[in-house]
Amino acid sequence: MHSRSRTVAASLGVLVLLGAAGCGESDGAGGEGGKLEMGIAVANISLNFAHEMVLGAESAASHAKDVDFQAVGPPNTDGPAEVQLFQNLTTTAKDGIVLENLDPPIFTRPAARAVDKGIPIVALDTSPTDGSKVNFYVGNDNYALGELMAKEALERLGDDPKGEVAIGVPNPGTPVLDNRAQGIADTFKKEAPNVQIIGPFQTYSDPGQNYSSWSSQVNAHPNALAFLGVGDADSYNLAKIKKQKNGKWLTAGFDVDPKTLDAVEDGSNFVAIDPQHFLKGYLSTAILVESVRGHDGKLPDGWFLSPGGVVDSSNIDEIITRQKSAEAAYDWYKPTIDKLLGGQEGNMRPLKDAR
Repeated sequence: MHSRSRTVAASLGVLVLLGAAGCGESDGAGGEGGKLEMGIAVANISLNFAHEMVLGAESAASHAKDVDFQAVGPPNTDGPAEVQLFQNLTTTAKDGIVLENLDPPIFTRPAARAVDKGIPIVALDTSPTDGSKVNFYVGNDNYALGELMAKEALERLGDDPKGEVAIGVPNPGTPVLDNRAQGIADTFKKEAPNVQIIGPFQTYSDPGQNYSSWSSQVNAHPNALAFLGVGDADSYNLAKIKKQKNGKWLTAGFDVDPKTLDAVEDGSNFVAIDPQHFLKGYLSTAILVESVRGHDGKLPDGWFLSPGGVVDSSNIDEIITRQKSAEAAYDWYKPTIDKLLGGQEGNMRPLKDAR
């Protein structure tokens, strides 16, 4: 499944730079025996999904030892602001960068310039664009995660449901999110032909805008069977609206923000789909360090498939325990980390197949 901390990085209202991850004594495994300078750039440092990836990446850097590791990202989803932070990071994290973003096209040229400078770049969570010169990607099968959400909903809607199901996407045009929404819609069309899909419509990643968007959709479709979002704020805002209106419809979203886990725990949301962001952050950074130290900076080519899962009433207590700290998350994920890193070839897919 995936990781969460009850202490989420605060939204400071300014662009933020997190401190370097701790690094222990040298284990003699450095590229030339020296300390590596690395980092991660994320789309929104204050939302849980990015915070999770940062925690995983920092954990991997700390375990690798002798890695100075920085995490950067804007306090709100702002592609141009992240581009600037990424470009700044390339001046210090010269041994490698993990790049997560929600607007791939605007990172094509900055990423290519970084690769031309000799900096290994790993694309995280959002597959790289043609022209970026980034050829290694760590991410979920997001279409499959959308299918998973739809199947969980269908289990609760009974045989041959009839009515509307509304789908929301925070940032339309972002492949990760669009693929999730497509997986939901296609599954309903296949398994429940009498369900009418409404949307996908834009729900925005900003929590306030997200709440307003969902409120409008709930008011417009009061008899809907379900409202399903594919982002972070979708989960807890849908639960909030459902409680306020005493709604009988199904609500669910993605990620494991503390408020989302509360909503699953109290039954407001029937599930949360967990992309296991901590795991992806860890894997991407561990493979980056391994490649720089053992393969002269040569990263694998292709899509490294990282799993996801369902959080529901059967495992909510376990996931809450996992989310209490980065250490608890690592302990929970360690068997999966060891398995995936020990069998990397088996988890590789063609980059063109990423979805």
